Amino acid sequence: MELKWLLYVTLLALGTLAVQAHDMDDDNDGDDVVDVEDDLDDGIEEAEELKPETSTSPPTPKVTYKAPVPTGEVYFAESFDKGTLDGWILSRAKKDDTDDEIAKYDGKWEVQDMKDTKLPGDKGLVLVTRAKHHAISSKLSKPFVFDTKPLIIQYEVNFQNGIECGGAYVKLLSKTPELSLDQFHDKTPYTIMFGPDKCGEDYKLHFIFRHKNPKTGKYEEKHAKRPDADLKTYFTDKKTHLYTLVLNPDNSFEILVDQTVVNSGNLLNDMSPPVNPPREIEDPNDQKPEDWDERPKIPDPDAVKPDDWDEDAPAKIADENAVKPEGWLDDEPEYVADPDAEKPEDWDEDMDGEWEAPQIANPKCETAPGCGTWQRPMIDNPNYKGKWKPPMIDNVNYQGIWKPRKIPNPDFFEDLEPFKMTPFSAVGLELWSMTSDIFFDNFIICTERAVADDWASDGWGLKKAADGAAEPGVVGQMMAAAEERPWLWVVYILTVALPVFLVVLFYCSGKKQPSAAEYKKTDAPQPDVMDEEKEEEKDKGDKEEEEEEEANEEKLGSDADIGSASQEEDEDEDEEERKAASEEEETVNRSPRNRKPRKD
Repeated sequence: MELKWLLYVTLLALGTLAVQAHDMDDDNDGDDVVDVEDDLDDGIEEAEELKPETSTSPPTPKVTYKAPVPTGEVYFAESFDKGTLDGWILSRAKKDDTDDEIAKYDGKWEVQDMKDTKLPGDKGLVLVTRAKHHAISSKLSKPFVFDTKPLIIQYEVNFQNGIECGGAYVKLLSKTPELSLDQFHDKTPYTIMFGPDKCGEDYKLHFIFRHKNPKTGKYEEKHAKRPDADLKTYFTDKKTHLYTLVLNPDNSFEILVDQTVVNSGNLLNDMSPPVNPPREIEDPNDQKPEDWDERPKIPDPDAVKPDDWDEDAPAKIADENAVKPEGWLDDEPEYVADPDAEKPEDWDEDMDGEWEAPQIANPKCETAPGCGTWQRPMIDNPNYKGKWKPPMIDNVNYQGIWKPRKIPNPDFFEDLEPFKMTPFSAVGLELWSMTSDIFFDNFIICTERAVADDWASDGWGLKKAADGAAEPGVVGQMMAAAEERPWLWVVYILTVALPVFLVVLFYCSGKKQPSAAEYKKTDAPQPDVMDEEKEEEKDKGDKEEEEEEEANEEKLGSDADIGSASQEEDEDEDEEERKAASEEEETVNRSPRNRKPRKD
């Protein structure tokens, strides 16, 4: 019992110390907090001095960067490792219908190393400025024509400062005679737009393509359905993520993030609005007849209000059974003027009127059930029925909800190969962002999945490996956190000590068994001997019961034999007595005295 109380007191002391340490860390403006932290730091330094030199952590493995090289045919590949914007064209256009101050595409682009990079020499394209329009583009080695091969577009994005509102999507600019990259702007025709976009708490991963209507020749944007995956992490973790779009000639598509599929579908079935319009549409000239009855139920015309229905009865009435509580102060108001209030010195009665002290709750009412005029509480009126309405019945004239008739769609067409889009000849970034330092890297456009995977392995894969090698383990992360918040040491100690104390408490709280030495000091039998003696006594008792049963059976058998023998002896004696009597009677009859005289 003393050990239990000792453990309880120890746990309570540790918990109190943790709370106090946490409070002192929160109030780190005071001198006492500094003293506590200094003490903790001194303790940590002393503990580090006591550690043996052999306990130093092994050096972090280094990942050497090498610029990726395409392993197959590509239409476009850019790693920016040359450190320049060669091949890229900055837009000098202006947005239409926008103030001149913000209409220009004057946002800055630079080739830089990533912040906190783990791969020296790995450079990328960085959107440097914020709250400006940015536009930059580059020509493909040759235009991409949609025929029998897939389209694969892949690139990396890192929101180094997070993202408030803005996008990081790319546009595949349509091949047109009017295409001029130095005039690239938001209205420049594109074939596909793909990539992440975010504003507020709306996290998107766009896949939009412009489909040409074969009848009218007009283009219409088709948006892929929203992915079911949670995209928030890709925008907030400040890590480099790999975005991939795979578009196949059979109209299927896949969208991948970090080589994991987050969305997939078919151009014919999973785009909004659909690629192909409906065969029939509602007749815009059709009108609902005036006598069309859409009411499924109507009031019963034959219903009559009952005579005893009182529509004027109130919903609530005073409770006549209520009794005023004892001690109710009828003469005391609920609120009184504050006796401690004083009129402000600058109060001008001519301007502000007569000053009155503010009202406060009457202190006399605090101990009483109530003050002021007592009124009976209100209860539901059992006779209340409300306004009478006739019951509803089925409408025999109901015709259903009217809809205009269907007619053939004059604009109907059927395009079974939406994959065959408008060829494109350039890739561009046209963005507005409220956050700076968005990092782009390792663009590739090709037709073979293996080529894209190799490019990803040599680029994004190295970044991932370097980040993984540089990240500390769980223990390292805990140590780093404790260095920033020394009170965490108390939490760590409490977390480790609590299970140990519970285990000790569990084993110490059980019934204590006497040891063998204690048995030797006395004549009391040990537990094993007692068990053996109990078993022997039980066996002996069972044996005695069996012997007793056998003796009873033998006794019963002997009594039966004796009874039968005595019965036979009695029968023999009776037989001998009958024989003796018979012989005696015969002797008497033979005697002369007993003979009768013979008649002649």
